[in-house]
Amino acid sequence: EVRLVESGGGSVQAGGSLTLSCTASGDTYGGLLIGWFRQAPGKEREGVACIRPDTDTKYYADSVKGRFTISRDFTKNVVHLQMNSLKPEDSGMYLCAALPRPPPMTPTQALGTRVYSAWGQGTQVAVSS
Repeated sequence: EVRLVESGGGSVQAGGSLTLSCTASGDTYGGLLIGWFRQAPGKEREGVACIRPDTDTKYYADSVKGRFTISRDFTKNVVHLQMNSLKPEDSGMYLCAALPRPPPMTPTQALGTRVYSAWGQGTQVAVSS
């Protein structure tokens, strides 16, 4: 079983930056595919970014490319999401998710909710205009 804890959310003005962190514990043997997702009220949960453990390959949603950066600290089992040039439409609950020992998959699959077996509780991000 993988346990995930998110941190780093908060309120920021448009154009500002935030860094979210996802700390994993438990069944991390063989590495974790870690994904960041967000969900705004009344909207579906959408994949924002993810990172593979083996190749360190990173995938991003088109809406955040060039603004968000996902990175991993292997020594601490922590994945960060650096968010720059934030927009009001980036607001929502941000959750991280994990899949141990991930098989090969497409970017669309890796940014989808179905492949993940563990989820954190989320951290709130509010961007004001």
